[in-house]
Amino acid sequence: MAVKVRIPTPLQKLTNGQDEVETEAGTVMSLINNLDKQFPGIGERISEGGKVRRFINIYLNDEDIRFLRNEETEIKDGDEVSIVPAIAGG
Repeated sequence: MAVKVRIPTPLQKLTNGQDEVETEAGTVMSLINNLDKQFPGIGERISEGGKVRRFINIYLNDEDIRFLRNEETEIKDGDEVSIVPAIAGG
């Protein structure tokens, strides 16, 4: 079993239009690295220097990873991850 990852619309051009992909379990950073191997270029849009970019929110089973262990949060088979870009408005 793998991990389901929901991809936001702005990044779907890197996943060949897929709004949901599967990858291996591990930590948040290993998940990002695995996604980047599958879909080159996606990693640099989500992370920088081993940290999730400030304007990107990642949720593990509907819980913000910032309230867990950030990039070191463990992800298990069967979990669902959502990548959500922050949106500002005024």
